[in-house]
Amino acid sequence: MAKESQVVRSKISLTGQFVALDEELTGRQNLIMIAKLLGFANKDAKTRADELLADFDLIEESDKTVKTYSGGIHRKLDIAASIIVAPEIFFLDEPTTGLDPWSRVSVWELIQTLAKRGTTVFLTTQYLEEADRLADHIAVIDGGKIIAEGTSTELKALVGASTLHISLSDRLQVQKAQALIANILDGQVDSTSESSLSVRISEPSKAVEVLPYLEKANIVAIEFSLSYPSLDEVFLTLTEEECRWIIS
Repeated sequence: MAKESQVVRSKISLTGQFVALDEELTGRQNLIMIAKLLGFANKDAKTRADELLADFDLIEESDKTVKTYSGGIHRKLDIAASIIVAPEIFFLDEPTTGLDPWSRVSVWELIQTLAKRGTTVFLTTQYLEEADRLADHIAVIDGGKIIAEGTSTELKALVGASTLHISLSDRLQVQKAQALIANILDGQVDSTSESSLSVRISEPSKAVEVLPYLEKANIVAIEFSLSYPSLDEVFLTLTEEECRWIIS
């Protein structure tokens, strides 16, 4: 690899955490300039810029100076600039940091589109929801070493238990329901509000056994749901120190 550095560079692209654009130029001018630096002829550079502006839904902002852009538009243009020459491997460093929810979802859609087109995306993120939504494979790094890796489902399995949530129609029946469920599932049942309970269960299939017993005891459940461990729980289980999630 070290002897073929030019070949490697031709196959990869990087978008860092901070936007790397000329603030005084328009979005279109930025894309044309970068395309020319990459060897495009003037006409081809303009054509490629127009393609990316359309693909990234940036036509309306294309002739405004970059310094007037919102954080989300900044980020979309930065990603567009990084794929003027479509890379085989694309590195993204915390691309949604500081973005509002709408802009974050927009960037997620762009990343998913790139992946569907065949680009391998390596993404670092502090948002575990982002990891859960986008990643085919997740690696947890702590102290410079990978301490766990796998799919989202595989990592969640490390935590093991799921959580059963039950809300009752009558808050006066909470203690009765608490004792009954604890006996059925042989686990600690926590009261999460005046009329709601939760219990960790290692075998999710046993959750359905609760309802007939509640009905027999004339306890009415108005909500009954089973939630699986989140990546936040996985994170806290694996390490109490800061770590970074690298997604590919």
